[in-house]
Amino acid sequence: MNTSDHQLIRIKRIYEEYSEDDGYRVLVDRLWPRGVSKEEAGLDEWCKEIAPTTELRKWFNHDPGKFEEFANRYKGELIQKEEEVNHLIDKTEKQHVTLLYAAKDEDHNHALVLKEFLNEQLTANN
Repeated sequence: MNTSDHQLIRIKRIYEEYSEDDGYRVLVDRLWPRGVSKEEAGLDEWCKEIAPTTELRKWFNHDPGKFEEFANRYKGELIQKEEEVNHLIDKTEKQHVTLLYAAKDEDHNHALVLKEFLNEQLTANN
């Protein structure tokens, strides 16, 4: 199977409106987002374990200046989370997957890093 056969992986803030195009909706935050009910979230799954460790999240503290180093450290963590990564990769082979996150910064967050990492794994496996 080549990469073009894979379904899309998208990212989206959990505060954005649900869409049919979202496909399989996975919350990838360790903490439940403030002000969102379980019903509003419309989740298919909450994958807490794939999120950055609490230590890494606190070190990063949403500082754009630390983002590159954060991404490198988080990818190092993801390598250790083979079961969770493979689970999400399996989902992408069957349908669209939308990774949901709560961070306000849409340009510097762990969901971007996770999406890139998953895409790298998908490409490497083909």
